[in-house]
Amino acid sequence: MFLTVLLDLGVGYGIAALGAGLAAVGAGIGIGRIGGDAVQAMARQPEAINDLRANMILTAALVEGAAFFAMVVGLLVVLKEMPVVG
Repeated sequence: MFLTVLLDLGVGYGIAALGAGLAAVGAGIGIGRIGGDAVQAMARQPEAINDLRANMILTAALVEGAAFFAMVVGLLVVLKEMPVVG
């Protein structure tokens, strides 16, 4: 009900776009933290580089997947009922 009213007013489109943008920014911050912390850990324990690298790539992929899912959901809301002109 509430979402229908927001979409009728056009506010829902802006909120969905804002959510997709926040998902992208959050993923960027998260992946940056993962990379930075992994490099610090590699500098402290060079013998564990291979394990750290594998875990870093896996975690970054999971963060990227969650962000991609959030952006797709936001786009689906925006493109759900685009008015047909003509």
